[in-house]
Order: sequence, then structure tokens, then C-alpha cells
Amino acid sequence: MKTKIVFFIAAFFIFGSTAIAFQAERRPMTSDDALNMVNVGNALISPDGKWVFFSKSELNWKENKRESKYYMIPVEGGEEYQFIGKEGGSSFQYSPDGKYLTFTRTVDKNRQIFIMRMSGGEAVQLTKHKNSVGRYKWSDDSESIFFSASEPRSKEDEKKYKEGYDVIFVDEGPNGQTAGSWSNLWKFDMNTREETKITDEDFLIGDFDVSPDGERVLFTARYTNRRNDGYLSEIYIMNIADKLKTRLTENNAPEGSLNWAPDGKKFAYTAADDKEWMNRNSKIYIMDPNTKEYRLLSGNFEGSISRITWTNDSRYLLFNGQQKTNTNLFKIDAGTGEFNQITDISGTLRVSSFSADRSSMVYSYSDYDTPNDIYTSSVMNFAPVRLTDANPWIEKEILLAKMEVISWKSKKNFEIEGLFHLPSGYKEGTRIPLMLNIHGGPAGVFSNSFRTSYHIYAGLGFASLSPNVRGSSGYTDHLREGNTVAKGDGIGFGDYWDLMNGVDHVIKEGFVDPEKLGVRGWSYGGILGGWTITQTDRFKAASIGAGVYDWTSEYGPGFNHDVKLWHIGGTPWDNPKEWRHQSALTHVKNVTTPTILFHGERDRTDTEQQSMMFSTAIRDIGIAPVRYLKAPREGHGFREPRHARTREIEEIRWMMKYILDEEWTPWERKTEKNEDKA
Repeated sequence: MKTKIVFFIAAFFIFGSTAIAFQAERRPMTSDDALNMVNVGNALISPDGKWVFFSKSELNWKENKRESKYYMIPVEGGEEYQFIGKEGGSSFQYSPDGKYLTFTRTVDKNRQIFIMRMSGGEAVQLTKHKNSVGRYKWSDDSESIFFSASEPRSKEDEKKYKEGYDVIFVDEGPNGQTAGSWSNLWKFDMNTREETKITDEDFLIGDFDVSPDGERVLFTARYTNRRNDGYLSEIYIMNIADKLKTRLTENNAPEGSLNWAPDGKKFAYTAADDKEWMNRNSKIYIMDPNTKEYRLLSGNFEGSISRITWTNDSRYLLFNGQQKTNTNLFKIDAGTGEFNQITDISGTLRVSSFSADRSSMVYSYSDYDTPNDIYTSSVMNFAPVRLTDANPWIEKEILLAKMEVISWKSKKNFEIEGLFHLPSGYKEGTRIPLMLNIHGGPAGVFSNSFRTSYHIYAGLGFASLSPNVRGSSGYTDHLREGNTVAKGDGIGFGDYWDLMNGVDHVIKEGFVDPEKLGVRGWSYGGILGGWTITQTDRFKAASIGAGVYDWTSEYGPGFNHDVKLWHIGGTPWDNPKEWRHQSALTHVKNVTTPTILFHGERDRTDTEQQSMMFSTAIRDIGIAPVRYLKAPREGHGFREPRHARTREIEEIRWMMKYILDEEWTPWERKTEKNEDKA
């Protein structure tokens, strides 16, 4: 891990001439470089703190997919070796006693749990459940595995289904928009190899955790499967022996991350609020399951919380916390709520696993010019050991952008931060083209982490501005709620001005040519990007993907509880004026910006017809050039490498044409061994 800023300044003056010569040998990043990068993940440290399990995902261009392999490496670093064969797996866990590694793998179209001895050998199938296994967790004594699973059809219903009686009764019983099934909890005994059903109800299991003594189970569940009913999930506890179930919460606030304390007297969970589903950062709560008494623990922590873990004495919780653009490890006192920051780095550090005694950890780290890799360290005496160097060629070969976190004032006195990238070798006082990036969510966030698009556009001569507009996570609840109708103006108003004030700021500072502006976004970035080009003609080109442009027509097909509750308010029939007014399609006649749109044909988050409507409207009006690329088989994000490459290439071609008036020739993908030409 690099020490930032001070080291960089010192190195620049001491080794300036050497750095410039070295820089001259590097080349700009391409979209193929992004595809070729190796991704590391699934990092788990063994309970005894001696080994780390992890995965590497690499591009198989010939097969048009990414393939993963799985490795073991000593915790102090050294030589890695492949641990699991080409069959792979998912949902990896160590048994608490450290003797086994378990994972899920698909057999006869159903996910089942497999097990491998840490001493080596072949994977053995454990479960032979009638339906796919969902989440699973080991008991603390390593004698049992608890899992959730969907309920199978009866023999009669299965026969009818295969005959073609497969009509979906939408939003009835376990069905949502698609065919569904109820789920329940099961226990698999490691000694007898038998499974026992724990719950037996018509509900949907969410998260769950097993008490340290193995006698009780906590779980979240809801009794409907309507798409926007997630807030109806509640926490329950059940005595496994007598099946006595008790409801612990009764509110409209979804809870998750259930986590028993080692002493078995209390448990932690996360929720944004204890009464209603609020557009706030998640908080840690503590509850006594015997009395149902609970309290907010992390009320003084501003930022995003994830992956909570108890210390063995039940006195503290460890968690990953994002504050502004950086993520670090924190420790909070379960009694007082006082917290302290254990790591203090500039970048994104996410702990993925702790040793059984909580003395050691494995984590991933990246920052704006450091691709993601895996590290280990002791917890309380931070001393990083780098285990992987997945992409050494990036630092050696690629000319990377430089980044600074900047801030500016926006409407209603909001202080907005953003990442500002400049090409390497940028000459002070030079005005260059700008690419404005809009994040998803709307509760997403631009973090201090490695993102290839910044460096690709820098190589093409662009600056990039990535604002964390009101509504972003990782900051204060005040900022998070700034795009709600209760606390602000809703979506498309304040956040739009946050974008534009940021653009004006970098123009005023002398970095950006105001006549060469582009805007791009995906998901909510596509939504706000679509809105932006109906409100201003300042952008010379736009790329928007997987967005919603007419809220009323998306009311049934898409996810919109947050829109109804927070961002617009009401419904299309009792608040029709605002549902129309806050839709980009309503104002589409104002679009003069050349626009390219992308959408996955199977997108169920923001349905594909939204891009069809918006692109058709722009085309029919006939003022602005428009192009729409619809990707078969893709959902909300593109997974197939050739689709991803097409999207990046066509976006850049569009930007270069309409911003720089240049007929850009795309990079030709190099033919490598066992690869086809693009």
C-alpha cells in the first residue's frame, strides 16, 4: 500500500527527471486494458489466522466470459497454489474449527453445499436438497450447517408445470413479478448427514444467524413477495427444539446483518431507522432477544456501515465504515457507542474476514491509481502484508490520471465533494474537455478507488468530474436525505444543481473548456443524465444507460417504492403532476444534446422499454442525433465482455465525434493465444 501525497511530492522533486523519462515510456489506457485486468476477491482468512483463500477472475475472450480460479496463500505472503478445480463454486466459508472449506455448486440445476478438507482432496457434495440452497451458516461447534431454501412444488404441481400450466399469478402467494416460492430454514447434521426442517411457513426468509449455543435462530422474514414490499420484513427468533417463534420487531423499517454476540445475550443488526423505511445511512442497533429491548448504538457515526463483526468478549463490534470518499476499519463500544478508527488510509480498505480470535484480518485495498489487491494485517497493530499483485503491468505500462478530491457550494447551502481527475502531464492553465460522471443509486457514491473509465478518458485528453451529489451515501444523513421531498426538492432538482455547480467550479478554476462538455451515467446516473439534457444545452454529448425516463409507466414494472416514498411522493394517480414533471420524457422536446443510450434487454431494475421510449421520442422530434444500443441477455449491468467492449467503444466514438469533432478510430483488440479478434 502506498503512502500518499507527501511521498508523491517528495518523489516528484527528488526523482523528477527519472519520473518524466519513465512516464514517457507509458501509454494511455484502453477499454481492452480494462477488460484484461485480473480481479481478485472472495478473500477469507482461516480461523487460525494462517491461510488466506481467494479467487482470481480473468477474461476468456474466446468464450466471451470471465472465469474464476481459487487459491490458497500463507497469511504472511509467499507462493499461492490452486485449491479448487475448474468446477469452482460460490459462497465460500471456513468451518469454525478450521478443518473444512464449504461452498455452493450447481448440481442438476440446484445449488448444493460442497465440502473440502483443508488438508486437501476432492470436493464432496453434502446436501442433496430438493431445491436450491440459499444462504447458509455453520454452527459455532462445527457440528451443523443451517441454510435457507425455497419450497419445491408438489409432485402434482410439478407435473402440471411441465405440461405447460406455468401461468404466473402476479403478486399472489409466493409470486412477485415472476414465479416465486416460499422459503424456510433447515439444519444439516454433519454427523448423521441428515437435514431437518426448522421453520415451516409461507414466508420469505431474508437474513439469519444461529445463536452461539445452537439452540435459537434469528431471522428476517416477510409474508408477501411484491417487489416493493421489502420494508415489511421483520426480525423473528425461534427456539429450534420446540419451534416456538417470537416476533421481535414491528415497524416499517427493513433490518439486516443479524449478528449474535458471542455471549448469546444480545445481537446486533443494521437498519436506517427503527420505525419507517428512511433514506438514511444504515445504523447499528443492539437488541436483547429476551426482552425485545433495543437501542441505537452507532448514532454518532456519520457515514456508511458494512460487515459488522463482534469481538470475542462481546464488548465491541468491528465494521467497515465509509466516510466521504475513503473507507476504513472502525471499532465501536457495544455499551457506550463510542467508536475509534483502527485504520487511517486514503483509499478504499474493506475487511472481508477475521481470524477466530479477531487478531488478524484479510482485506482488499485500492485507491484512484492503485488497482484492487488483497492484504493481511493484525487488527490492532496495523501492518499491511500484500498477498497479491494482480495487475503489475498497470503501474509499469499505463499512463494513469491524477486525482484530487474537491468541493464546492451548491443550492440551499449544500457542500458537495467530487473526484476530479486530470490527465497525466496536464499543463496548468490549459483548458481541456470535461467528462461529467453521474453515479447510480441514487444512494451510490464515488469513492477513492480504482475505476478504469477515469484513466481511459484521461488518455483521450479529458478531465473527469465525479460529484457526490445530495442523496449520496458515505456522508451525513443531511446529505443523504437532501434529495427527498421531505427534506429537499426530490430527485432531479437539487442533485442536478450539484452537478452543474461542480462543472462551473472546475471551469472557473481554469481547468475546463466550457464548450467541450460531456455527461455520462448508468442506472440512476442514466436517470439524472437524462433529466440533465432536458434542462440544459451545455453538453455537447451524452451517454446514458439503464435509466428511467418516465416514472408513471415504470410504476408497475420497476422498483419504485423509494420514488413513491421519498423522491417524488404519492402515486401517479394522486400526485400525477409531479410524477409527470419529474420525468425526463415530459421535457424531451428540450433535448438538443447528441445522445447515445444503452440498456440490457432483460433489465428488471429499470426496464428496457424506458430507453426505447426516450430514444424514440428524441428521434421523432428530430432535433438531436440519437442512437440506442440494446444488449440481448443482459440485465441491469452488462456481463458479457463483448457487450461491455461494444458499450465502451461506441460511447467513446460518440463523445469524440460530438465533443471534439473527431472521427475516432477505435483500438483494435490484440489477438492473443486462444483468442479471437474483436
